[in-house]
This record gives sequence, structure tokens and C-alpha cells, in this order.
Amino acid sequence: MNLHGYERAEPALRRLELTITRRLDGLLQGDHLGLLPGPGTELAEARPYQVGDDVRRIDWNVTARSNEPHVRDVVADRELELWVLLDASASMDFGTVAMEKRDLALAATAALGFLTQRTGNRIGAHLLHGSGLRALPARTGRPHLMALLQEIFTMPRSRPGTKGAALGAAAGRLGRTVVRRGLVVVVSDFLDPPQTWEGELRRLAVRHQVLAVEVLDPRELALPDVGLLTLMDPETGRRREYATASARLRRRYAEAAAEQRDGIEAALRRARATHLRLRTDGDWVRDLVEHVLRQRRLARLGARGTWQGGGGAA
Repeated sequence: MNLHGYERAEPALRRLELTITRRLDGLLQGDHLGLLPGPGTELAEARPYQVGDDVRRIDWNVTARSNEPHVRDVVADRELELWVLLDASASMDFGTVAMEKRDLALAATAALGFLTQRTGNRIGAHLLHGSGLRALPARTGRPHLMALLQEIFTMPRSRPGTKGAALGAAAGRLGRTVVRRGLVVVVSDFLDPPQTWEGELRRLAVRHQVLAVEVLDPRELALPDVGLLTLMDPETGRRREYATASARLRRRYAEAAAEQRDGIEAALRRARATHLRLRTDGDWVRDLVEHVLRQRRLARLGARGTWQGGGGAA
């Protein structure tokens, strides 16, 4: 990174870090352990057995000493490896509210990175840009995280009409290069046709937990009545004018947008990826934290449900 890029990135990323960590502390009340989705392997403190607990978690030493059944819960594995596949293609350079989609993608990556760094885990990234795909190795520590975020912050905008690597191809490359099981977070607007990336995400989900963070702007869902509006497709560079005063046009736009988002959601579900939708006009920190905590609650309930259904005995 050149000096000018660093001088721009460093103060902006420090402000972002302060904003995120303050919000995380307020929302999580200091409990950062076990935040990332999925089962962990590090044992927590023993506690008395309760009906529905998995008998495989029984701590026989504590049980023998206390003459009362005890189990040990697990918390998120401190050796988790988190990989972010971040889409920085031309369609991400769009935003009509507080930020552009690329800013939201950076912010979501930063939030996950700070959570990962706090618990001693590694984070790496594959950055998908109009000029190609760049891989950053997975390492621990704040200096590495800040360097990774600086790379994202200083990436140049993709020129309209520049067709870089497709999201599906980038996901395929990540799957071939990342050997260790971990959590893969794909941050994108997923505007490539679902059939071009669904299969690769499904293959990723065979080995890794996959979290798909879909970023969108409200103007991608509905058109306002602002008279004659010129729109440009950032991926092709083509321009067209639309008379937004037409109620029929606005209705057709909203219907097409809803159909597109439903298709994305269905494809992610078929790919067995956990889906989180973040908006440029929303409280993205709260949305992210609530989503991850909800996934952990569901994972715990699923484990207990398996035992109660007869499938958890060992």
C-alpha cells in the first residue's frame, strides 16, 4: 500500500474500529466467547445435568466426586479459522443512503474480524475485484486485521463495464485453497445469476460453515418518483433513462426486485448457507450480532433436539 493510501485508511479504520467495538460491547455485554456460528470444542465449566442434555457431555470425574450427574458445555473453538470472500465488483460501488454497499461490506468484515481477533482466531480473505482475485493469508492479531482492512479500504473502484472474476469462480478457488475446516463468510450483493455460484457455495458448505452476508441498498428494492432517471449497469456500463413518475413502472420494478431477492434467498438455502441480509439504511451492527447469537441458540436447541429424538445417544 502506498503512503497516501495508508494516510487515508488509518484514521477512517480507527473510527470504524471504535464505532464497532463500542456497539459490540453494548450489545454483547462483554460476552464475546462463542459468538461465531457453529459448535465449538473448548470445554466450559461443569454444571448439573438437566433433562435434555446430551449424555455425551457428561463429565464422569465431576459426577463421581459430587454423586450428581454433571455435564460440560462447549464454547466456540479458539482455533477457528475465518475466511472472508468479499465481493468488490462494480455493482458494490452503489449506495443512496448512509453508505455504499462496498462500505457496508468493509464494515461487516471489520465487525467479524474484531470478534475473531478478540478470541485469538485467524482471519484471511479473498478479495474479488474487477482487476482479479487477491488472496490474503489467515493470521491472528490486530496488526494483521488492520492490514487486511486497509487492503479492502484502499481497493480502487472497478471501472464500469469491467467484467472481472465471477463470484462462483472465486468461491471455487477459495474451496480449493482453504484446507482446514472453518467458517467462510461470503459478503456480496449476489447479483450474479444464482446458477453461477450456487453449486460452488454448496461445495463449500460440505466442508465449512458458510455464512452468506447479502448487502443491498433500498433503491434496489423500490424506485422513488423522481421524474426522469438515468440508470447505469455498473457491470456492463450500459445506460438507460426511465420515467419514474409512472406508477406501473415503479410497481414492475418492485415486483422484479422482490423476485430477484427471493431467488437469491432460495439459492442460498439450497446451497446450505446461513443467510444474513444487511441494508445500507439499517442498523447493521445490531443485525449482525442478533443473527449470530440466534444461530448459536438454534445450534444448542438442535443438539438437544437430536438427543430428545433418540439420535443423540452414544
